[in-house]
Amino acid sequence: MTTTLKTALIQQNKSTDLDKNFSDSLNAIRQAADAGARLIVLQELHRSLYFCQQQDVDAFDLAESIPGPSTDALGELAKSLNVVIVASIFEKRAAGLYHNTAVVLDSDGSIAGKYRKMHIPDDPGFYEKFYFTPGDIGFTPIKTSVGKLGVLVCWDQWFPEAARLMALAGAEVLIYPTAIGWDPRDDEAEQRRQLDAWVISQRAHAVANGVPVLSCNRVGHEADPGPSGEIHKAGPGIDFWGHSFIAGPQGEFLAVASEDKEEILYADVDLNHGENVRRIWPFMRDRRIDHYQDLLKIYRDD
Repeated sequence: MTTTLKTALIQQNKSTDLDKNFSDSLNAIRQAADAGARLIVLQELHRSLYFCQQQDVDAFDLAESIPGPSTDALGELAKSLNVVIVASIFEKRAAGLYHNTAVVLDSDGSIAGKYRKMHIPDDPGFYEKFYFTPGDIGFTPIKTSVGKLGVLVCWDQWFPEAARLMALAGAEVLIYPTAIGWDPRDDEAEQRRQLDAWVISQRAHAVANGVPVLSCNRVGHEADPGPSGEIHKAGPGIDFWGHSFIAGPQGEFLAVASEDKEEILYADVDLNHGENVRRIWPFMRDRRIDHYQDLLKIYRDD
């Protein structure tokens, strides 16, 4: 039996207008649903510009609770359209405690579950450790009306352990809301190397685990807002490279977006195909868990 799921990734450019940003996301969700999509994924921190280019205490005002205004509106829309939505939220859990959280709204409008970003980067232009507490929920797939979703977020996509743990827990698809781009000062060759590494890493997760991968990135240039309290000098900004893509369980491209345009990317995903792939490539069967203890070490000094 074939279980085909029409999926949609919403790749967008963002501005300082929060209301317009959110309205644009809602309208894109409606458009994707009208085209027949049942699973719709928004990019990382879709409600605002990528504010982590600087360390600015005022940016914490962007955070909201879960449930909260965004999840309420997205839940109502999911129910009215009979779709499942994966949305990235800057979560205020408590005073001084914030997370980068992906929320899954099921087709009945309920919050099916959430995932708090586990791997938090801290690099020039990506000062996320200032804002986000590492997740404490772990790597648990979220059960929905369209299947078990292994939701991870951006920097998580570089870690094979995260993908593997989601797959071991029964995830039928891996989903990565993302905000990644180039430093405009990098030359074209370096930009291509970075993009290729990003795509290869995620396609490898599909291959190694026998599951489809959905990666939804933002697009367009976002200027560095400049220093807050002279903490960091203003940088050149980020050219978010788009290239959202959907890959099958052998890493095959099912759909790829452009690097410079807003668009809705569609692909039909066969959720049963992964089992057939695992039968011919039985990586799960041949894992040597009796010899993997050193994976729990930061580094082997011997």
